[in-house]
Amino acid sequence: MSRSANAQCRYTTNDRFHFEREWCAQGVTLLAGMDEAGRGPLAGPVVAAAVCLPAKWCREGLPESLHGLNDSKQLSERRREEFFAVLTAHPEVRFGIAEVGPERIDEINILNATHEAMNLALARLSPTPQHVLVDGRPVKSLRLPHTAIVKGDSRSYSIAAASVLAKVTRDRRMLEFHALHPTYGFAAHKGYGTPQHLAALATHGPCPLHRRSFTWQRPVQKEFF
Repeated sequence: MSRSANAQCRYTTNDRFHFEREWCAQGVTLLAGMDEAGRGPLAGPVVAAAVCLPAKWCREGLPESLHGLNDSKQLSERRREEFFAVLTAHPEVRFGIAEVGPERIDEINILNATHEAMNLALARLSPTPQHVLVDGRPVKSLRLPHTAIVKGDSRSYSIAAASVLAKVTRDRRMLEFHALHPTYGFAAHKGYGTPQHLAALATHGPCPLHRRSFTWQRPVQKEFF
């Protein structure tokens, strides 16, 4: 596998430690998985997470408490919370989580805000990873060498772990925001453009959590890159 900072992997594998082992074979001992949550919603922050799983798991497999770990979108809320608790409490799992709020999103756009959150999350990892596995496409502004993996959150356990941490963190934030602005129903839709949310916007207008640069009268562009 090339060590190009903008390598992109498209081939398929059922081995969800395949990419991690490839890099370990090249001498990379500090490898992080990276993912985000909250690109498409009309309100709230975008959240990124970076996770370094123990290298021995690549050889021995996941511990029983993480069996079933997957792309956060494929998991129930209960399972996401369970995996979040295991990952964040495990003494050998290192992680960094960062968010960028709606004002900053409006200032620099959702693409750049997501990349900023990714770099902030990586900066919270110590020691610094040698390489990063990123879900999706290459991120030109990422501060570290990385490999982009299409559908990586369902093909790499490191990225899946990051997916869970980002999703749970953002959902919890939206529950906090619901308590501050119950009119919009953030607890139910987490800021996405559901009919309920659009109706509340039409009636009450936006609150400080809404992304003013997003157009609410038409479907939000969800394709990130």
